[in-house]
Amino acid sequence: MTSASAPATVVVVGSINMDLVAHAARLPAPGETLIGESFAGTPGGKGGNQAVAASRLGAEVAIIGRIGMRQHGQDLIAALQAERVRTDAVRRDERAWPGVAVIMVASEGGENAIVVVPGSNADLDTGDVEQGGALLRQAKVVVAQLEVPVPAVQRAFEIAREAGVTTVLNAAPAQELPAALLALSDWLIVNETEALQLARDVQLAGDACELDIARATAKELRARGPRHVLVTIGGAGAWLLCDAHPEGLHLVAPRVDAVDTVGAGDTLVGGLAVGLAEGLVPARAVALGQSAAALSVSRSGVQQAMPHRSELPDLPELHALTALAEQAAAAQTAAAGKA
Repeated sequence: MTSASAPATVVVVGSINMDLVAHAARLPAPGETLIGESFAGTPGGKGGNQAVAASRLGAEVAIIGRIGMRQHGQDLIAALQAERVRTDAVRRDERAWPGVAVIMVASEGGENAIVVVPGSNADLDTGDVEQGGALLRQAKVVVAQLEVPVPAVQRAFEIAREAGVTTVLNAAPAQELPAALLALSDWLIVNETEALQLARDVQLAGDACELDIARATAKELRARGPRHVLVTIGGAGAWLLCDAHPEGLHLVAPRVDAVDTVGAGDTLVGGLAVGLAEGLVPARAVALGQSAAALSVSRSGVQQAMPHRSELPDLPELHALTALAEQAAAAQTAAAGKA
């Protein structure tokens, strides 16, 4: 395990949950009771998931969070440590319950429905974050989500930005965000649904496709401050808008047979953070995350489905794929300029 005195290349500020996962042939309709196929209690939370994904892909990772110890708490800490994630900046709350996510997964197609009860995650405060200030300042990338209070995330990004550390905000679950937090975010990552919730003023045609929605919402969200906006669109890939790609870049996702899509977004974010920490250019950092996410959805489970770096295609292959996307985007831009 990494020494507590060594700097972590990726620091995650976020939630740590116990996931209670029920599998059934399909998701139930409102008011319907289904007989399930299997059940498991596994470590999760968007913060914990992204930390594990980054660790398995080769980063030195630490997490800043808060765990209630009344039930599952010690198991959650032990699980993170087993994945080589440092937990010395996780506050243990002996009086609180940890966060819990109740997840239903359809075995036919892998779709899911999730209810999260925040528990101790809702108590993470700026003081907890400041106690982990040394980790934040020494990191290469700081990642946060919105399953913990926004003031804690904003304080973490303030500390990181003052030290010149790259900040990545996965704005999930979607909610109204302070302008100051968006301005502190080097990267904003959302899925298509979250993008629509955040970019409410975007006008879309009735026949707008996923890619049209991603383009329009990314443009609106980037105008609010983030230097890079990534809108993920499931099996259709992702749309990246940034200085390197001012007209946007469509990064197609690897094709796989989905078994379980829970945790795919967290795997992508963890992989992206690793790529950025390693100095990859934006599109190739995204491609690393996409490759990891594609492999994860071909397996059952969340953290246990996340791949290790040795399981992914070599970086030259990923670079070749992103190079093709970049060439296609350049050709499209050139053609538009001649029109």
